This record gives sequence, structure tokens and C-alpha cells, in this order.
Amino acid sequence: MSASAYFQHTVAGPVIFAGIGLHTGEHVRVAVRPGGIDTGIVFLRTDVHDLDNRVPVKPDAVCQTQLGTVINNADDVRVSTIEHLMAALAALSIDNCIVELDGPEVPIMDGSSEPFVQVLDRAGRRRQEAARKYIEILEPIRVEEGDKVASLTPSDRFEVAFEIAFGSKAIGRQRVDLTVDEESFRSELSNCRTFGFVRDVEALRAIGLARGGSMDNAVVIDGDRVLNPEGLRRPDEFVRHKALDAVGDLYVLGAPIIGRFEGVLAGHGLNNAVVRALLAQPRAWRLRTHALELAEAV
Repeated sequence: MSASAYFQHTVAGPVIFAGIGLHTGEHVRVAVRPGGIDTGIVFLRTDVHDLDNRVPVKPDAVCQTQLGTVINNADDVRVSTIEHLMAALAALSIDNCIVELDGPEVPIMDGSSEPFVQVLDRAGRRRQEAARKYIEILEPIRVEEGDKVASLTPSDRFEVAFEIAFGSKAIGRQRVDLTVDEESFRSELSNCRTFGFVRDVEALRAIGLARGGSMDNAVVIDGDRVLNPEGLRRPDEFVRHKALDAVGDLYVLGAPIIGRFEGVLAGHGLNNAVVRALLAQPRAWRLRTHALELAEAV
């Protein structure tokens, strides 16, 4: 583990990007700015003026998980589709920052986390003189919903395993299992895109979802075929995207995990359910720092 892992970090300077929301279809401008020690990740809706426009990321702020993770505050000011940006922040060890946006949804960009990684690389990273806190899993936590499962178990590092199964021959059954750190996230997960089926688009748009979706920001499947002219970025891009989602969904805990996450046929809802189940069992985890290593690194 590098010495930088012992300290909290924020972005070195502000960086701005823009794009459309996957579900709202609205064009949104975003600025990621440095945050102070122990600020955590805070979204700030600059288009909201008559209510509290700060929406801190925390487990109980997750208010909706249908096809994306949505957070809100006490005034029900919402920010949706945060998971791909959260995954990039987690992987690049950004503990504290303010994410300003002038709309209700984080832009989908190309449907993966890679554009957010590139944005954060432009901003750079600054070490803060405070210990980084980790959530160490001490006892197994498991939640089930029919044949869907999400679990957290002890490990000496952050591991993510995911398994999916679809009737479409374009996907089938896929599994990925890897140790997740900055290097592996960049090389194994970051460019894997969200996906959806043509048959679902009309129904989703009828309930106000997927209004900004296209082959520019998602892998689109029709029956057993991938419609995107460029094809897949990886043969198992689908399950790798699910693992990417899990990295982002788990980071709502406000600290990186030392432990193993496993998801079987799971999604945002079950990812958040296992987070809440963990917090409901205080003996199953502890908050720790690398105190000895920190002292040696100073």
C-alpha cells in the first residue's frame, strides 16, 4: 500500500465538464471543487435557490435505486445517477470534494466511469493532513431478494466479485472477480458502459426514465444482438459494468472498504441494502486508519 493511502485527499483544483442526463435528458454543467478535511462527497444543486441545495452523500441519503442511484436531503432536493462518478472518486481515492451541478442528474457521458477518471486526472489530487478512514469488515453481512444476493465478508483488501445471467445470447452468464484499487479500476472496469434492451426503452420513457439514453452512452441490445456499430469494449463488458456500479454504490458509506463484496444478479437496490444491513450491525465492522503506517509516513 502506498503512503498516499494513509491520508485523506481532495482534488487539487476545480474542473468543469458537461453532458446530458441518462434519464432526464437534460443538459447539465458540473464543477468538481476541493473539499475540506472530513467534508466527504457533497453534491450542490446550483439551480436550487429556495431550499437547502446541499446533498451530502451518505447511506441514508439514497432514496431511489431504480436503474440508478438517487440521493436526496431533508428538503427532498435530489441528485440522480451518481454511481459512475462515485466509482471514479472511490477508485482515485478522493475523500473530500464538492460537486456542483446545475440540474438534477449527473451527466451520463459515455455510460462508463472513464470520462470521470479523465476529468479527475485533469483536476489532480492533493493530499490532506488527516488520516484516511476505512471501513473494515469483521463479520459476514448478506442480503437476499429471491435469487439475487449481495454480501460483504472480511478480507485484507477491497475485492469485488459479480455474477449476472440474462436470456439474451449477447450477454448470457458472466462473472468477474478482482481486487479493486486505482490501477485495476482504470484497466479493468472504468471504460465498461451501462447497458439496456430496446424492448424496455418505450416503457422506461413512459415513466420518465432513459430520456437521454442512446448508443452514444449505453450498450443497446435487441434480442441476441448488440446494436452499437462499434460493438463491445470487452467480451464481458456487461458484468464489469455491474462491478463498476457496485464500487460507486458502496462508496456512499463515506469511506473505502477493507473487505470483499459479492453480488449475484444484484443491482443498485441490493447494493444499497447490503450497505444499510452493514450499518445496522455495528459488530460486523469497524472504522480504522492505518495509524502505524501513517506515523511512519509523516
